[in-house]
Amino acid sequence: MQPFLRPALAGAAATASGNGLARFAYVPLFPAMVTAGWVDGGQAGTLGAAALLGYLIGTLAGRPVARRLGVPGLLDAGMGLVVLSLAACAWNGGFGWLLAWRGMAGIAGGLLMALAGPATQAAVAPTRRGAAGGVVIAGVGIGIATGAVAVPALLPGGLSATWLGLALLVALLWAFAHPRWPRMAPVGLTGDPPPRSLLLLATYGLHGAGMVPPMVYLADLAARGRGLGIGIGALIWLVFGLSGVLGGVFSGRVVDRIGGRPALRLWLGVQALALALALPPWPVLVLPAAAAAGFAAVGVTAVTLTVSRELAGAAATGLWVRCTAGFAVMQTLVGFALAAVFAATGESHLAVFAAGLGFSLAALAGAVALARMR
Repeated sequence: MQPFLRPALAGAAATASGNGLARFAYVPLFPAMVTAGWVDGGQAGTLGAAALLGYLIGTLAGRPVARRLGVPGLLDAGMGLVVLSLAACAWNGGFGWLLAWRGMAGIAGGLLMALAGPATQAAVAPTRRGAAGGVVIAGVGIGIATGAVAVPALLPGGLSATWLGLALLVALLWAFAHPRWPRMAPVGLTGDPPPRSLLLLATYGLHGAGMVPPMVYLADLAARGRGLGIGIGALIWLVFGLSGVLGGVFSGRVVDRIGGRPALRLWLGVQALALALALPPWPVLVLPAAAAAGFAAVGVTAVTLTVSRELAGAAATGLWVRCTAGFAVMQTLVGFALAAVFAATGESHLAVFAAGLGFSLAALAGAVALARMR
């Protein structure tokens, strides 16, 4: 095994747990929660938005927690909180109980996502940072794909067994990652980013806003919106996750060839295509929409991690944390807004995915402007 893979695989386990499972395994569970009567459609959307709010809190808390506990301590705390939040959702304590713990799951995801990538890149040789970052971010897609397989396998045992099974999966990933955590503290946490990075902050935030519909409503679009059933909804989410792995890994090769900013423009074009494919009421389009959305969701994040280093140099970690926080702010605001729209429109998937397309096109325009900068 190449030396850079040891911390990179640990970082991938962190992002697979904090995002792929803690946040996104909820997507195929969305229709099952509604069907079982634990929540209604509007409440299910609000639970998804609560995880986005928690993600924002976790992102903002990442740097002070890392200063107090160190990077390995922060990563252990995040993984432990993931296990606890998933296990707590095994009890149907009512909407308020589930809302609190979905928020905790988001906090854990924010802690892990804010520091796992930059800390891993800081711990490996400069020539391997792109590859290491791609592996870490691809962990999100791996976690999504794992959840998409695990949820339908566990659901016959009931929702409680499903939540507990997901908690056990994260505990196993934690056991694997703990002895491999990167030991070098990240650098560049302070200082102002260069002016042109403000456009990157806006572009990445708009990307996050545009990804709210597929990240929350994609499986429900397939299962209830297109009448394909919960099983197909989970399969669609598996396609999203596998495409995310491809988008994350492939992004490293493309960035090495053409640079980060041109690559960002390409990936956001794929995102806009994904949202457009979700609009027509034809079930056959759900599959390519899911594939394109997953490819873009993970790929844009991996490319942005590299663009942060291109623009900010030694201050890359601070810029990346700002990008992640901006992403979380936009997803939180848009997540709650779209949950309200979803409930007010009689659970209209068209309304939420059309809004996502608008945000995605705005992000694409930002990427085009960023690519033209010298």
